[in-house]
Amino acid sequence: MDYQFREIEQKWQKHWAQNQTFKAEKDTTKPKFYVLDMFPYPSGAGLHVGHPLGYIASDIFARYKRLKGFNVLHPMGYDSFGLPAEQYAIQTGQHPALTTETNINTYRTQLDKIGFSFDWSREVRTSDAGYYKWTQWIFMQLFNSWYNLETDRAEDITTLIEKFNASGSADVRAVCDEEVKSFMPSDWATMTDEERQEELLKYRLTYLRESTVNWCAALGTVLANDEVKDGYSERGGHPVEQKKMMQWSMRISAYAERLLQGLNTIDWPEPVKEMQRNWIGKSVGASVRFKIDNADADRVLSADYIEVFTTRVDTIFGVSYLVLAPEHELVTALTTPAQLEAVNGYIAQTKKKSELDRMADIKTVSGAFTGSYVINPVSGERVQLWIADYVLAGYGTGAVMGVPSGDQRDWLFATHFGLQIVQILDGQKDIEVQADATKEGLYINSGFINGMTYAEATATLNAWLEEQGVGKAKVNYRMRDAIFGRQRYWGEPIPVYFKDGLPYLVKEEELPLVLPEIDKYLPTETGEPPLGRAEDWSYDDQYEYELSTMPGWAGSSWYWYRYMDAQNSSDFASKDAIAYWKDVDLYIGGAEHATGHLLYSRFWNKFLKDLGYVQEEEPFKKLINQGMIQGRSNFVYRVVDEEGRGTNTLVSQGLKKEYKTSALHVDVNIVENEVLNIEKFKLFRPEFAAAEFILENGKYICGVEVEKMSKSKFNVVNPDVLIENYGADTLRMYEMFLGPLEQSKPWNTNGIEGVFKFLRKFWRLFHNDQWVFNVEDDIPAKAELKALHKIIKKVQDDIDRFSFNTSVSSFMIAVNELTDLKCKNRQVLEDLVIVLSSYAPHICEELWSLLGNEAGSLSFAKYPVFNPEYMVEDEFSYPVSVNGKTRLNLNLSLSLEAAEIEAAVLSNEDVQKYLEGKAPKKVIVVKGRIVNIVI
Repeated sequence: MDYQFREIEQKWQKHWAQNQTFKAEKDTTKPKFYVLDMFPYPSGAGLHVGHPLGYIASDIFARYKRLKGFNVLHPMGYDSFGLPAEQYAIQTGQHPALTTETNINTYRTQLDKIGFSFDWSREVRTSDAGYYKWTQWIFMQLFNSWYNLETDRAEDITTLIEKFNASGSADVRAVCDEEVKSFMPSDWATMTDEERQEELLKYRLTYLRESTVNWCAALGTVLANDEVKDGYSERGGHPVEQKKMMQWSMRISAYAERLLQGLNTIDWPEPVKEMQRNWIGKSVGASVRFKIDNADADRVLSADYIEVFTTRVDTIFGVSYLVLAPEHELVTALTTPAQLEAVNGYIAQTKKKSELDRMADIKTVSGAFTGSYVINPVSGERVQLWIADYVLAGYGTGAVMGVPSGDQRDWLFATHFGLQIVQILDGQKDIEVQADATKEGLYINSGFINGMTYAEATATLNAWLEEQGVGKAKVNYRMRDAIFGRQRYWGEPIPVYFKDGLPYLVKEEELPLVLPEIDKYLPTETGEPPLGRAEDWSYDDQYEYELSTMPGWAGSSWYWYRYMDAQNSSDFASKDAIAYWKDVDLYIGGAEHATGHLLYSRFWNKFLKDLGYVQEEEPFKKLINQGMIQGRSNFVYRVVDEEGRGTNTLVSQGLKKEYKTSALHVDVNIVENEVLNIEKFKLFRPEFAAAEFILENGKYICGVEVEKMSKSKFNVVNPDVLIENYGADTLRMYEMFLGPLEQSKPWNTNGIEGVFKFLRKFWRLFHNDQWVFNVEDDIPAKAELKALHKIIKKVQDDIDRFSFNTSVSSFMIAVNELTDLKCKNRQVLEDLVIVLSSYAPHICEELWSLLGNEAGSLSFAKYPVFNPEYMVEDEFSYPVSVNGKTRLNLNLSLSLEAAEIEAAVLSNEDVQKYLEGKAPKKVIVVKGRIVNIVI
């Protein structure tokens, strides 16, 4: 029977499901291997052909490692809390859980059709209460922990309380708020419970604080920086402003150095590691205090100085002005009446920009003078105090010192606003040259560091600042603590209630704190988050719960551990399971998560290790970022009149230069090899049902352009359609065939036919001309073994280095070689089936069964061992020509002499057919090259 891919694929998908073929169990007799994909958010649109790219690659690797004798864990689940489901709920009134369930069912159906070897018994959904119970539990552990700089790890908050009881705050070295109390043990003993809790909150790894956030009023929530573009929300295009709000935060900054150093221990793409290094932003410098020149005695200030962090303390004599972030807490108090209008206008303008936009804009020079001054601590000079949006409140201290004679940006700022520039170098040299010279230590007009080298000047200043009590040497990190809250409904409830304005945790035995039902998914009329609508939802019927929910990254920051022991109701994962699976050996996902999910996951993993819950410092040993499959858009061309109005005429691509036209996207699913199906197009765009089509050679040829795959561009290709027409094995191999996994590449359905033909040719190897299964048990020929072992080695090497695309063409070559050799040998073909099975599992399972392997699945066969002896060239495939036309190839030993080669060729049955009983006039033998027969 011909290759009936639909029946074969459905049969084996059912077999795998019924027999739980890929269910992973602990097996100490085998080495473990944990393969993980970044799990998807189940959107209503379902999968397009770009989504499975990484999943196919990970599945090939997982199947290959099983064949290599590894005990493989390859799970899948859903990151099922999120904004889209909630937006749909707001628009329709349908509960997000219902939408999410529908979307997950669609995803599951699509994933199953592709034939992935997932262990579905371990499926997780972040929106299931049984899962987010443990996300809440981890939050509670963070709340009950502090970071001890002496031990360089997180510890239970009780150890901090013990220190307070024993010696007060004097000997505590912790990552904490800037403003903490200094107290003796006796002071701690006399504090009220509320005072103690308030002080402990300054040390906890998750805490409440006022933060500047991206607030979207239309969506009613805080947005992450990557959810804002040009001052508008990426979803919906609503205005976003900078706003101060009380928010939960997590002290990821406590782990800054460990996160930085850990990058040296993991096998990740260098661009991702570099993005994390830049995000962490380690800087070695000094903290300097500039005293506020408080000429206006009526002003009430929360501090009498402004602290600045600088990496170039050696340039402090050249400070010409100081800049605060527009949202700095002292801006209001330090703005004089004369400057109030300008400052307020500038702040309003800044609120419309996201932090990413502010950091990216290096060309625009803008700012506003506050009217106040500070005193340079080393020179005693009076310095103007400005605000500018290139300074961010959350980075460093929210203040920077401007040194125009040592920095290009400062020079542009000073000259733009006509500020007096304090020179610290001799002469008016080019600004970049000046900066370099300063680094070398050519100090002039720099007080007591004149004539010193850079190293001498830095050391001297750091010592002087500390001696005078106005600064000190300091290591700073750009990374800020992570905001951990959103004013939305569809997320994990934070397991906290408030008593006398202070946060307290619910009891562990009361987890999960389940998301309550509400009537609408909008903020309340008084501006509270949607959870404020919940009725009878309070702790002990008297205390208000936290009304924010956790951010989208919460549930994805630990999910790989839940896969290890997904059904455990008493722990997030048992110690035994964690000890066995340990960490993820191979993680595949998008590079866009470099400074979000991947950073937060590393943070939570290190925290859980500190508390002894997990064993590994890093969660993901090996990371691969798959490239994007881009859309291949098709266009039709509408003729427009002289006024630019569209007509009812459409011209084929090759003729459009003769007309004035406008391009219109067309559904790629009604285009084949760039030829438009006109009747389907009329149904797709009814307004053109009576249109005139100007054709080329009787066909309408569409234009082509590579764009992002998007519904709006009608270039989304549904994998279900391709599976129906060509089969899942064809789709799997074709996606790999498109190009290297890490590179982006355009989708082109036109090429899929070639892969489908290859699989039919592979199927034919096992059948005779009547499609009857036909293999033989004779001893394999050397040429057959050579072709087999060449592909065994090639695929093994390719998969080990994740070069999946190069294997596909090698499979085609191998099948062509074995077809030419008329190979029907069971031993050779059985090994070939195993080698191909990772890529095309359905067809290989069927052939494995037909070969007589009834027990179990091909998935647990043994990958063939490469034998280099078969690659030794002791034979040559001679092209045999008759009257100059090549008729066949004949494998003969290289040891044969010309006369022996001639005799062997003439005695071959196939050659005799071409001779037609005639005696050759001449036989030309070129040893190791060719045989030509003239008749």
